[in-house]
Amino acid sequence: MDRAVTYNSYLKIDELLTLQRPLSDGPEHDELLFIVIHQVYELWFKQVLHELDHVRVLLDVNDAHRAQHSLKRVLTILKVLVAQLDILETMTPLEFQSFRQRLEQASGFQSDQFRQLEFVLGKRSVDALDRFPAGSRARAALVIRLREPSLWTSFLAYLEREGYPVPADVLGADPTAPIVPNQALQDVLVRVYKTDPKNSEMCERFVDLDEGVQEWRYRHVKMVERTIGTRTGTGGSSGAAYLRSTIAPTFPDLWAIRSQL
Repeated sequence: MDRAVTYNSYLKIDELLTLQRPLSDGPEHDELLFIVIHQVYELWFKQVLHELDHVRVLLDVNDAHRAQHSLKRVLTILKVLVAQLDILETMTPLEFQSFRQRLEQASGFQSDQFRQLEFVLGKRSVDALDRFPAGSRARAALVIRLREPSLWTSFLAYLEREGYPVPADVLGADPTAPIVPNQALQDVLVRVYKTDPKNSEMCERFVDLDEGVQEWRYRHVKMVERTIGTRTGTGGSSGAAYLRSTIAPTFPDLWAIRSQL
């Protein structure tokens, strides 16, 4: 006879609570917080990817209403991601330094789910694959993300089905390349805003999404500056300087038209 499902068995609580394993001697008190925060981030990244994949499916069947609903959920999750930095900032620089050397080369650079998120949104780079070993789960997932249409491409294909003349060179762009601003596309987006309340609202959800990701990046930079200053990142990056360079719009065409509305 099968055992009844319980809170513990359904959520795998016993297994979950064994996954926080500090490496420092003692261990240092704040290492547990560091591990929990980053594991929770990875769980939220998994959920965001799940939601954005759903948005792409909904756009493919022209279900703009439900797509907006899922986008609003993602925006709420992004606010939670930012709020988690408030918790991490309760850890002082000295408290972080007490176990930082134990991280060795471990770095957020190595979060394949965050790279997947970038790829889904349209920030793509073949070079990013080099950070993940050949044959690994992470690299395989990124290769799939690199080759499939981005969320932005799905949205533009939706607009074309709505009757807008989205430039063919934009829809047919190399899926492995990052998004490049396009004046003809911007003209189409201006028309959407000025004549189509339903789809202009969808455009605004994409702006919200872009701004939410930028806000998380900015707060992440300030947290790093507050915690390690100008030190080199554990993964060998320039630390805060590198992170600051990543704060840029994901959907540049939607920002470029602001002065024309």
